[in-house]
Amino acid sequence: MTEAARPAVARPSVLSLNINSKSALYAAYMSFLTNGGIFVPTPKPYKIGDEVFMLLQLMDDPTRHPVAGTVAWITPHGAQGGKTQGIGVHFSADESSKVLRSRIEQVLAGHLGSNRPTHTL
Repeated sequence: MTEAARPAVARPSVLSLNINSKSALYAAYMSFLTNGGIFVPTPKPYKIGDEVFMLLQLMDDPTRHPVAGTVAWITPHGAQGGKTQGIGVHFSADESSKVLRSRIEQVLAGHLGSNRPTHTL
């Protein structure tokens, strides 16, 4: 098969996100998704279901957590209420995602379920 005849395989987009405060993490975390998820501010256009790969750094932790997921939420440019443009990424069901979700929920213990506004619901 020639190079031109091979079907193009779309590679997941790679995003890097550094969350530097508990309030920013609270605003971005999406606990209502089955595997958890995170809102990523980005002007890049995505579609629901697009695969993405993220390197996520949480506050003072120097670890950049690798996590795969799919776009489950889109906040377009000019969204009502002045919401930040970006995407909500639903974490995959793999082990690294479970570890990250657990870490996020440890950091946010006592804050989840609050009625403070977030980037999502």
